Amino acid sequence: MKIASIGGGPGGLFTAILAKKADPGREIVVFERNAADDTFGFGVVFSEETLQNIADADPTSIERIQAEFRHWSAIDTDFLGTVERSDGHAFAALERKRLLQILGERALELGVDVRYSTEAPTLDEVRRDFDVVLAADGVNSRTREALADQFVPSREGRTAKYAWFATERPFDCFTFLIVETRYGLFWAHIYPFDDTRSTFIVETDEETWRRAGLDANAAVERRPGENDEASMRFCEEIFADHLDGHPLIGNNSGWLSFTVMRNEHWSAGNVVLVGDAAHTAHFSIGSGTKLALEDAIALAGAIDRESDVDAALKAYAEERKPVVASLQRSAQTSLEWFEGLARYRHLQPQQFVFQLLTRSQRVTYDNLRLRDPEYVGRLDRWLAEQTRALGLEVADGTPPMFHPWRLRGRTFANRIVMSPMAQYSAVDGVPTDWHLVHLGSRAVGGAGLVMTEMTCVSPEARITHGCPGLWNDEQTQAWRRIVDFVHTQTAALIGAQIGHAGRKGSTKVMWEGIDDPLPDDEAWEIVGPSPVPYRSDSPVPREMTQADIDAVIAEHVETARRAAEAGFDLLELHYAHGYLVSSFLSPLSNRRTDSYGGSLENRALLGLQILDAVREVWPADRPISVRISATDWVDDGGFTGDDAVALAPMLAAHGADVIDVSTGQTSVDADPKYGRLYQTPFADRIRQETGVPTITVGAVASVEDANTIIASGRADLCAIARPHLVDPYWTWNAALDQDYRGVPVPKQYRSGLSARRREQQP
Repeated sequence: MKIASIGGGPGGLFTAILAKKADPGREIVVFERNAADDTFGFGVVFSEETLQNIADADPTSIERIQAEFRHWSAIDTDFLGTVERSDGHAFAALERKRLLQILGERALELGVDVRYSTEAPTLDEVRRDFDVVLAADGVNSRTREALADQFVPSREGRTAKYAWFATERPFDCFTFLIVETRYGLFWAHIYPFDDTRSTFIVETDEETWRRAGLDANAAVERRPGENDEASMRFCEEIFADHLDGHPLIGNNSGWLSFTVMRNEHWSAGNVVLVGDAAHTAHFSIGSGTKLALEDAIALAGAIDRESDVDAALKAYAEERKPVVASLQRSAQTSLEWFEGLARYRHLQPQQFVFQLLTRSQRVTYDNLRLRDPEYVGRLDRWLAEQTRALGLEVADGTPPMFHPWRLRGRTFANRIVMSPMAQYSAVDGVPTDWHLVHLGSRAVGGAGLVMTEMTCVSPEARITHGCPGLWNDEQTQAWRRIVDFVHTQTAALIGAQIGHAGRKGSTKVMWEGIDDPLPDDEAWEIVGPSPVPYRSDSPVPREMTQADIDAVIAEHVETARRAAEAGFDLLELHYAHGYLVSSFLSPLSNRRTDSYGGSLENRALLGLQILDAVREVWPADRPISVRISATDWVDDGGFTGDDAVALAPMLAAHGADVIDVSTGQTSVDADPKYGRLYQTPFADRIRQETGVPTITVGAVASVEDANTIIASGRADLCAIARPHLVDPYWTWNAALDQDYRGVPVPKQYRSGLSARRREQQP
């Protein structure tokens, strides 16, 4: 087999090493246009996991690399002069030039033909002469672009600005410095890579960068290898207190914007993408070199295992693409956190540091407690002080999810909410024994708040025939029975979510076909802001008149009055998921030209009018929540995260106490970015930028997630949906898992609790 690598970076060299080591008879050539001692950048950093992967693949390489490593385990964060250390993380780094030299030397001794200062032949020639061609030529890969129609690359340019420097000021660990200037916040990502030098990456948001006049520096042309000297001096000045007189060192250093690279396909014929040519992940999680080396391990392994090149390249992509996609999601979350760092300026240092440490969602409260119990102990004491300052009782060391919380005249025993989940089991809008057991068992199970599914304000407001309502006395009495059970038998609060289905109404129940329209003989007329159907096969809604709007407002008022009469502790208005008010909010479904269409203020008018009217009849000591879809997940013309941030204070000004932040389900054209906690950043942003309390929901599934969200202040409550379907006692079990004894246990179940604790004793 003949293998060529276009590019002599970590991915190309390590693939060559492993492929040659596995079969010395292979002819392997690495074409590297730079000289052997050229390099850009300074240090590269590794985690223990990556080092073990390299060691398993080639012990000789790792032995030589480790001989020059600088090791450390702490992360220091200096937030505007307050320093906090978290330990137990285990990193290692070395100079990038040395890494490439070690890999190059290892490749040469194995017999790889490494050709420095040599451009690769034309793509046609190299494809003809070699069985496998590695496109390892970086994020700006010419090879990938020449075959773009087959790889289908996407480049996403981000907004933050960064410049890559080094310094001889000794730093002993990973360090984040956040400083305030008259222009705004700047921050530095720092890590040592040998005994005397550290990488020093300066970053800021684009607006601050422009206010500081740094865009003018970036506009000055530089020859290859030259530094942006004016910007380097500027950065030395703003970080002078931390550099202790040491200068910054440049290496072709100037301002950049990060590019997120993805490719739909990773191979085209016998050409395969490796490293940055295939993918990038933001430097804030230190992953570029890691990804390239692990690509090499997977690719070389696939070539050895599979019978032909096509099968090998397919197996490589199938193995690596899901792993890389997961890491890119975490890197994207970290990247976006830093882009919006200014929104966290108001946080106390303790919470800011925890936000930073957990920004990628890969590091959690529970994970940090294992790594550094002293740090988490300090955080726990601070969190307890904040809760006690609200007049609520909590012991030091209480897991964050079990801190009580108060909203108006209601105190939540903990921060866990059983999210509204449609059951489609009502009869003529009347909740049944199913609802009693569904809601009652989760309340017994320890949730601080249990929520009804959307309870409709009229027969025509229902989604399906099986949806509950609250428009007549029979329904009110049935709900009162459920509320009374929750209040008398549990410590939970219970909330009623009310709303109108709008253009998504008159459909079949979920198990018969979700969103499928009912047959004509069972259907009812549906209404909406505009005659725009939800799906191509959905009925066209009738455009609402002012009389229709007035009637819907009155129906919400009557339902709210009945909910108060039934004894609900909290009322939630459902303005999400494409239902009536949501369809007014989204420009995709609202094409009106009157006072209810056009601007966000106009599109929000119906929701605000309902909220005003409901607040008038809802008891003043009971809170109101509003659930919104914080984005339509439609790139062109939809409701966006910016709209959600603008909407939240409007809702608060009209009487909403908390925003329940969901996303999507508003358009069939949506392209959701699914993943663990994928909706939490929207709740976090609203909470930080507006000060309005939030509930987060969506792929919140673990104890670690809940503790991390609450401790970091990303949301005030965590709504747990599907996990509650399979475990009504999710909260109680979370308490047992954490050995927390503050969740009330029904006397009927205490013997089971005693048995569980005996089993846990050593």
